[in-house]
Amino acid sequence: MYWIGLISGTSADGVDAALVEFAEGRANLVDVIIHPWPGDLQAKLIELGQGGSLSSLDEYGTLDVRCAEVFAQAVDALLAKTNVRREDVIAIGSHGQTVRHRPAGASYDGLYPFTLQIGDPHVLAERTGITVVADFRRRDVAAGGQGAPLVPAFHADLLYSSDESRAVLNLGGIANFTLLPAAGAVRGFDTGPANALMDAWCQYQTGRSFDCDGEYAASGVVDDALLARLLDEEWFLLPPPKSTGREQFHLDWVKSKLSGTEEPEDVQATLLALTVRTVVNALHANQPETSRMLVCGGGVHNSTLLRALQDALPSVSVQSTSEVGLDPDAVEAMAFAWLAMRTMNNLPGNIAAVTGAQGPRVLGSVYPA
Repeated sequence: MYWIGLISGTSADGVDAALVEFAEGRANLVDVIIHPWPGDLQAKLIELGQGGSLSSLDEYGTLDVRCAEVFAQAVDALLAKTNVRREDVIAIGSHGQTVRHRPAGASYDGLYPFTLQIGDPHVLAERTGITVVADFRRRDVAAGGQGAPLVPAFHADLLYSSDESRAVLNLGGIANFTLLPAAGAVRGFDTGPANALMDAWCQYQTGRSFDCDGEYAASGVVDDALLARLLDEEWFLLPPPKSTGREQFHLDWVKSKLSGTEEPEDVQATLLALTVRTVVNALHANQPETSRMLVCGGGVHNSTLLRALQDALPSVSVQSTSEVGLDPDAVEAMAFAWLAMRTMNNLPGNIAAVTGAQGPRVLGSVYPA
C-alpha cells in the first residue's frame, strides 16, 4: 500500500517526493527524490514567499497550475525511478507551495488569519491519475491554530521514546522543533530562520544558491552587535504556539539590521549564529531536560551549523535522524504521505497543543483520481 508525499518548503529549493509504505504501524521509506523547480518559477515563488505581490489574478492562476504541473512531474519521476505502478499508489499528500502565511497573531494589518498554498490539486490528480489529498493547513487555521508546524504528529508517531526526552529539529528554510518528552505532552513550534536567510545572503554576496557545508560562514566571525540587533525582534519573544516564514525573515530584513560596516562573510557567520542561538534558547526554555536532538532537513548537511549546535548544547547529543533509521532528506515529505493517510481514514492530523487550534481536526480535502 503505497503513498506519496510532496513538499516544497520555505527555501523553495526543489520538490521533495517520497514513496512510502505504511505497515504494522511503521512508515517505511521506499525512495525519495528532489525534483528541481524551473529557474523562473523558483525565483517568483521565493519573491512571493518574502512578501512580493502578483500583478493580477491571471498571474496567480497561472502560478497555481504551473506549480501543480511541476508536482506531477515529480511524481512521474519518482514512479519511474522506483518502477512502481501509479495504480498501486493509494494517494498523494501534497503540501503545496506556501506563498503567504498569516495565522493568528501574525504581524500584518488584516483581521482575518489565513495561510495560502498553491499547486492546484485538481491538476495534480488529473495529470497523475492518482487521488490527491491537499490543503492541509487551512482547516487548522480556521480552528484558531497556526496551521504549522504539522509534522510533529508524524514525529511523535515514529520517534517518541519513553527512555529519553528527545527534540526533533527540522532545519529547513525556517527551523522548527518537535519536543518529545519521555513523559508529558508533545509540543512543537517554529524557532526562527534557518536556511532561508543563510541561502539568501550567500546568493546575494557570492551568486551561489547556498553555503555548501557552511564554508562561507566558517570564513567569517560572528558580529555580536549585529547578532544583538537581529535578536531584537518581537517575534522571538512570543511564546508557543507560533510559526513564521520568509515573509517575516527575508533578505531585506537582514539589510535593515546592518550598520554598513560589516564584512559579508561576518554577516554569513552571524546568520548561522542566529539560527543556533534561537534554537538553543527555545530548547532551554521549553525542554531543558532534552538528552538527544535529532536533526532533519537540508541544514543537516551543513556540518558547520551542526558543530555549532553541538558546541552550544554540550549536554545534548546532536544527531541526524539517520541515526534512528530515518532519512533526514525525506522526513518532511514522508509526513505529508502520513497526513494523507490520516485524512483518508478520517483521522485528525494536527496536535492542538502544537498549533493552538481549538482541537484535533481532520485536515485537508480529497481530490479523487
